[in-house]
Amino acid sequence: MTAPEGRGIGTASTFRILHVSTGNVCRSPITERLTRHALRDRIGDPAGCGLIVESAGTWGHEGAPMEANAETVLADFGADTSGFVGRELIDEHVIRADLVLTATRDHRAQVISMGHSAGLRTFTLKEFTRLVRAIDPTTLPDPEADGVVARAHALVQAAAALRGWLLAPNAEADEVNDPYGAPITFFRSVGDEINQALEPVVTALTGVPARR
Repeated sequence: MTAPEGRGIGTASTFRILHVSTGNVCRSPITERLTRHALRDRIGDPAGCGLIVESAGTWGHEGAPMEANAETVLADFGADTSGFVGRELIDEHVIRADLVLTATRDHRAQVISMGHSAGLRTFTLKEFTRLVRAIDPTTLPDPEADGVVARAHALVQAAAALRGWLLAPNAEADEVNDPYGAPITFFRSVGDEINQALEPVVTALTGVPARR
C-alpha cells in the first residue's frame, strides 16, 4: 500500500497520525494522548508497530505545557501526560502526516489550505469516526499478515472515498468544542466525547476491539 500522493516524507514502515486543534494545549493533547493510550492497550507500543501519534495547533503555543485540566482528564483515563510540549502547526507536520484529524471543520480547512495534497487525508475527528463506522473491516488488510501500517493507509483511502456519500446530519456533528478556560466538568465532557470518537477509529486501525 503506497502513501497518499503528495506526501514529501514517509516510509512504508510508518504511519503518522496528526491531531490538530487551535492552541495545542487542550483538545489536541487530549486526543493525542488518548490515541496513544488506546493503541498501547490494543497492540502494545504503537511506535513498535509503526504508528506515530503527534499533535499541533493552528495557533499553537510553541513550547507550552498542556492545560492542567487537560492533564486531569487524561489522568482520569490512565493516559500518560508526561513530556508534552505544545507545537505550532507548520508545513512539515502536514507533509509528514498520513492522517490528520482535527477538532473542527475550520481546523480541517486550515490544514487543507496549506496544500501538500492534504485534502484526502484530513478529516475532523468525528467525521472520520462516522466514515470509519461505515467501512467493512473485512475489506481492509489483515493487521497480522499485512501489518497495521498497511491497514491504516487502506482505512484512510476508504474513508476518503466515502466522504461525499456520508454527510453529517448537521453542521455541529463533526465538531469538538473548545474547553479552554472552562471548568473541569466541561473538560471531562470533552474528554469523554473525544474518547468515544476514538474508540471505533482505533479498533479499525488495529483490528483489535477495546477491552471490556
